[in-house]
Amino acid sequence: MNPAPARVRLDAVSAADGGELIRCNLASRDHHHPWATPFTDRRGFEAWFARVCDTTQVARIGREVVTGDVVGVITLSGILRGGFQNAYVGYYGMAGSSGRGLMTEAVGTMCRLAFDGLGLHRLEANIQPGNVASIRLARRLGFRLEGYSPRYLQIGGIWQDHERYALLADEAAFGAT
Repeated sequence: MNPAPARVRLDAVSAADGGELIRCNLASRDHHHPWATPFTDRRGFEAWFARVCDTTQVARIGREVVTGDVVGVITLSGILRGGFQNAYVGYYGMAGSSGRGLMTEAVGTMCRLAFDGLGLHRLEANIQPGNVASIRLARRLGFRLEGYSPRYLQIGGIWQDHERYALLADEAAFGAT
């Protein structure tokens, strides 16, 4: 049985993507609230873009293959090598693509890149306990709950509690080894 054709592709982020990502983030503010506060202006994009261009991060834009529309943004950050081979995966979807499985496909593709392309052993996703959609996405990809981190990450100026989920390369259901 052949796998279904990809509905989403991942594109490397470039400086030229700023305007489009700002428009998408502005249009999705209600969708992101209170879970994420992505940039909504040029200054914010430039600061974010500078961070994701360093050697410890990888950022991709998920786009629908057919339309080219932005589905969401996925990052690998804090990439550590040596005996750890770990990164944090972060993601947020756009309002127009919600509920169609497109972000699950996009994040799954990023996980394959992390394991098969970058040779990482472990991915960690830290998610606010009330963010049910994000938790479901992580669980669909095989992430398992490992712990709870009080006041772990500052979002919207408030230190938010998070649940810590992880996926190991040799446990990934999509074929990493």
